[in-house]
Amino acid sequence: MFRMAKLTIVVAGILILMGVIGYVASGMVSPTALIPAFIGAPIGILGVLALAESRRKHAMHGAVLLALIGFAGSVPGLLQVGALLAGEAERPMAVAMQAVMAVLLAIYIALCVRSFIAARKARLAA
Repeated sequence: MFRMAKLTIVVAGILILMGVIGYVASGMVSPTALIPAFIGAPIGILGVLALAESRRKHAMHGAVLLALIGFAGSVPGLLQVGALLAGEAERPMAVAMQAVMAVLLAIYIALCVRSFIAARKARLAA
């Protein structure tokens, strides 16, 4: 589970970087480009909190909840990938960022769920 705390921090860093890059690429006129950073920052804080054994379970569950909210918010971009590839997307940068965010968070959520199941099995076996 300690590895998941470190992974959480890495995923948060990627989201923050995506938000900053998206904001700069949009000419710093669209604060909505910072949404990945707004999701990534609290996830990162929870990842740091999860480094402590006494806070790990609650912090990781909180991080996954935020990731699930971020995933739900970015799914519309994932659904527009076809339009993006066809060159018909109204805001191509937004669609690309949302799609990447959705895929990143889906993978992170799946890894966390797998880790939670393994931790529970280990706890029951002990």
